[in-house]
Amino acid sequence: MSHVNVTINGRQYRMACEEGQETRLLRLAESLEARIVSLRGKFGEIGDARLTVMAALTVCDELQDAGNRIHGLEEELMALHDVRAVAADRAKATQAAVANALNAAADRIEKTTQVLNRTVGNGVAIG
Repeated sequence: MSHVNVTINGRQYRMACEEGQETRLLRLAESLEARIVSLRGKFGEIGDARLTVMAALTVCDELQDAGNRIHGLEEELMALHDVRAVAADRAKATQAAVANALNAAADRIEKTTQVLNRTVGNGVAIG
């Protein structure tokens, strides 16, 4: 377990984190600090606790919006998977129908060639 010192709203906090997560924790703290500074610029000195709560609420709002977008994208992805499966089934059916039509045409051509060989060719093979 590692420890990192972060500054949020002018106060230092010693935070524990997993090994390798130090940089991420520092960036998160910097992001929260930037939000607090921004809110202070908009609303002035309205109290440290209030600024921190407002910053936390903006983060939660963004997190909830991101979660909703992810949920929507997951639903869209599932629908696309379903459409893809239907399209693949249709493609297989179309491919089978085309193969059957080509085989039937080849059979008709073969039969026609045989008839022509017997009736017109007088024993000379056509095709």
